[in-house]
Amino acid sequence: KGKFQYNLQFHTKQYTLCSFDYFSHFFSPSLQMFLAALSFAYFSKALSGSYMKSTITQLERRFDIPSYLIGVIDGSFEMGNLLVIAFVSYFGAKLHRPKIIAMGCVLMSLGTFLIAMPHFIIGREALDVSMWAYVFLGNVLRGIGETPVQPLGISYIDDYARPENAALYIGCVQTISIIGPVIGYLLGSLCAKIYVDIGYVDMETITITPGDARWVGAWWLGYLIAGTITLTSAVPFWFLPKSLPVPVEKHDASCTPEQTRFIKDSPSAMEHKFRPEEPTNFRQMAKEFVPALKSLLGSPVYIIYLCVTIIQFNSLIGMVTYKPKYIEQHYGQSASKANFLMGMINIPAVALGMFSGGVVMKKFKLGIMGAAKFAFGTSLLGYFLSLFFLAMGCDNAKVAGITMSYTGVEGLSYHERALFSECNSGCLCSGKDWDPVCGENGITYVSACLAGCTSATGTGRNTVFGQCRCLALTKAGSRYTNLTASLGHCPIRDSCDRMFPYFLFLSVITSFIISLGGTPGFVLLIRCIKPELKSLALGVHTLATRTLAGIPAPIYFGAIIDTTCLKWGNTKCGGRGACRIYNTTAYRMVYLGLTLGLRTVAFFLCILGFALLQRYVRQEEKTALANGDVEVESDSLRKEEGNSVLHCDKFVCALNCRETRL
Repeated sequence: KGKFQYNLQFHTKQYTLCSFDYFSHFFSPSLQMFLAALSFAYFSKALSGSYMKSTITQLERRFDIPSYLIGVIDGSFEMGNLLVIAFVSYFGAKLHRPKIIAMGCVLMSLGTFLIAMPHFIIGREALDVSMWAYVFLGNVLRGIGETPVQPLGISYIDDYARPENAALYIGCVQTISIIGPVIGYLLGSLCAKIYVDIGYVDMETITITPGDARWVGAWWLGYLIAGTITLTSAVPFWFLPKSLPVPVEKHDASCTPEQTRFIKDSPSAMEHKFRPEEPTNFRQMAKEFVPALKSLLGSPVYIIYLCVTIIQFNSLIGMVTYKPKYIEQHYGQSASKANFLMGMINIPAVALGMFSGGVVMKKFKLGIMGAAKFAFGTSLLGYFLSLFFLAMGCDNAKVAGITMSYTGVEGLSYHERALFSECNSGCLCSGKDWDPVCGENGITYVSACLAGCTSATGTGRNTVFGQCRCLALTKAGSRYTNLTASLGHCPIRDSCDRMFPYFLFLSVITSFIISLGGTPGFVLLIRCIKPELKSLALGVHTLATRTLAGIPAPIYFGAIIDTTCLKWGNTKCGGRGACRIYNTTAYRMVYLGLTLGLRTVAFFLCILGFALLQRYVRQEEKTALANGDVEVESDSLRKEEGNSVLHCDKFVCALNCRETRL
């Protein structure tokens, strides 16, 4: 009896020391609250990031800069990440993660506001093209602020969620975050319809339309909205604790074996306990950083995973960055419509695919090899379907002096002198201007002057040019008759209109299939390394992909796309500005060819990755079997002590323990 009372007092005391906070579990912030806050943060950062992608064409035209320079601006986000990602991921995991995420959200919002500043500084006239530096710096600040959100947020979930639920929770967070790009592209579509200087000019005097290559939408407006939303997302994290209830399935060395045994052996199978907060020792953390990094980079499976994802991300980032522009240039759609289609069709397919991937992981309880095979299979199927995009091409637009001669003979010309002909030789036209008109013969001319027009009627967008002599060269028997031309490009051909819906359908299918492997692939990353290296592994992974994919991909994709330009605009200082028209056939081949070529290289690396992963799994199985004997001995010790804690177990059973659910 005396021995039993002693054991009861001992275990009750130890339980109080280790997990007294468990009684306040239902009165403290839960995992659900963190999931909601993290989902909102993911949503806000995805919204501002996708809005940046949607304004690429607008920024290119506003500042009169080529595509490769737009790629530099787009990659500046990753440059910001590069500055701090490794240290934030490692040291942040040992500090107050929710508050660090909150500070990151505040920095993101400040960067987003800074991007919009040039509009209020330069006003209506973009005299200094160098003002794009504000956009560059603002995007760098956004990158710095975004750094802690993913590695610290995902590791926080994986630490405090049950192992079988972690994949579903991560999938849910990533799925909710996909709503951000949907709203971001829709916001981009709305702002692209609004003229950049709305409220300062009489719209009746504007002669261009949203479909014109010179149209600039109200790009700045969306950044103000996105910055406000991002600032709001920081609020919940300030009120969340450093730690949350830990599932008992995850061994915690902070409790003694006696303490852990008491909690695990209770009949109610208590599902959670609190991890005590330890004082921060920066000196010790710094000493452990280099050995931890060496241990991480010494894993062959992790290195191959990094190489594959870096190549895949090069393909993905380059493709996504210039996809709206590809839709504009190849299928003749406006920037507003291209962004609308990205937001309403492509992004929801990606969201559904990522969520479905998480559900498959949970339902079929896929292990490491199962997740790897599933991710590889979906990616390979999407790759084969993407090959059909190469056949969905449109011919070049008919532009006199660029894609065809003035007499109607098709042929590309890269020389300015090809813009001049006998029909406009006496008009003293400039070959540097880009003010297109559509002739009634269905051919676009670079300007009314180069079309040989000598009269005009109407005002604004309703202006009609008459006596256009160059139009007569393509009409037999109507030489120098009164042929007219209207402002803007000629519409695209019916054959291209019929091809566009098939392009959209295939785009949705491939986006869904490839996204199915997103969540399993991400879970594979955090499950093939040591638990204590999860945050560092996520940080290094983010650092590597953004350094070697996020930064260079938009730049070299943009530089290669620039090589297909047929007609460049000019800045106010006389320098080369933004491209006005591309060789659509060459654009399609370099854009799709580069995207698919990179993915081909990644698949070959996956073969080596599978071999290394199988060896890793076998080693883990052997280790688990070796540890099995030790667990059997521990179980026998627990049984011997079971009678001593009988009354304590009944007391613990009275607690209303519930599984944390999303």
